[in-house]
Amino acid sequence: MRENHGRVRRTLIQILGALALAGGMSVAAFAEELLLPDRPDIYVVKEGDTLWDIASVFLKDAWRWPEIWEVNSAIKDPHLIYPGDQVSFVAGRLAVRRKGTGATVKLSPPAGSGIVKRKPTIRSTPISSSIPSIPLDAIASMLTTGRIVEQHTLDGAPYILSGTADRLIFGPGDEFYARGEWSETSSVYGLFRKGNVYLDPETKEVLGFEAREVGLARVKERAGDVFTLELTSVKEDVRIGDRLLPTEERRVESTFHPAVPGRPVKGVIMTVMGGVTQVGRNDVVALNRGAIHGLEIGTILAVHKRGSVVRDRISRERVQLPQERAGVLMIFRTFEKMSYGLVLETEEPLRVGDEVTNP
Repeated sequence: MRENHGRVRRTLIQILGALALAGGMSVAAFAEELLLPDRPDIYVVKEGDTLWDIASVFLKDAWRWPEIWEVNSAIKDPHLIYPGDQVSFVAGRLAVRRKGTGATVKLSPPAGSGIVKRKPTIRSTPISSSIPSIPLDAIASMLTTGRIVEQHTLDGAPYILSGTADRLIFGPGDEFYARGEWSETSSVYGLFRKGNVYLDPETKEVLGFEAREVGLARVKERAGDVFTLELTSVKEDVRIGDRLLPTEERRVESTFHPAVPGRPVKGVIMTVMGGVTQVGRNDVVALNRGAIHGLEIGTILAVHKRGSVVRDRISRERVQLPQERAGVLMIFRTFEKMSYGLVLETEEPLRVGDEVTNP
C-alpha cells in the first residue's frame, strides 16, 4: 500500500540529524557506545524503509535513536529526506544528496552551538507522508480489534438471539435481534467471541480472557431488553450467541517512540499470536507483564532464550545452561496484567517460555 511504502518521517530526520551532531561533537567517545563501526558511508533511502531499518544501519541498538536525538532538537523539518536520497556519514558530517538533483545538504553544527545549518533546495516531487517506525502491517489488525477482559464481562454481555430472516450466520447489511442488559448511551456495538484464556505460566494466575472481535453493528430499534441491530462490517462469520460490547473510545497509536522500562521488568512470552510455537521477526507475542508492571506503548524489552539442559559427562549431572540474549521486542498494546509485543530483532528462533527483561 502506498501509505506503508516510500515514506519518510520526522523521526528519520531526527536520527540522521543526531548522527551528524554526534560526528560534530566527540565522535570517538560517542561512536564507541552507539554507532556501528562498520556503518556504510552512503545509504540510499528506499521505499518500504522503516525507521527501525534505517536506525539499524547506523546504530548498534536501533531502539536507542531517541537517546541521540535528545542532544539535537534543532532539526524540525519532517520532509528533509526522501526515498532515493543518498545519506552519507563521513568525517563527522552528514550529507544528503537529493534524488534527481545535484544539490547536497551538509549538516554539521558549529562546536557548542547546537545549531544545524541547512542549504535550501527545491524539489518538484510531491511531499510524501512519513515512514512508519515499525512495520505497521504486522500489528494493524491488533491495534483496534480484540480486548482482554474479565471472565464475567463476556458472560454477562448481550447476545445475538435470532436473525430477522431465517439464518444462523450473518453478513454485512443483515439485521438481527439481540437480548441483554444494554448501555443506554451506546448506538454502536462490537460483536465478540471468546478467544484465548491467558494463564501466567509462572504463577498460574488467570491474567485475562481474550474477547475476539468478529464484527460491528449499529442499533436500529430498542424494545425493552431486545434490540434490533444491523451488521455493518465483519471480520469473521457472525453467529447466534455472539456477544455485544459497546465500542471503545480508545486512541490508536500508530507512532511509536522506543524507551526502556522505568523499573526492572522480568517476564516470559506466554503465547505467539497465530497459533505457532516458534517466534521470528515481526511476530506478535503475548507477555505476562502489563501496565501494573510499568510497561507502556513503546517499551523495549530484550528476549533471552532459555538455556538447554545438558549432561555433564564428568560429574554425570544434568546442568542448566545460562540464558542468552537472542532478540528485541517492543510493546504496542498494554492491558492491566499483560501486553502484546512485536518482535523486531531475533538472531535465532524464539519460543514460548523465553524470558523478557530490561534491555
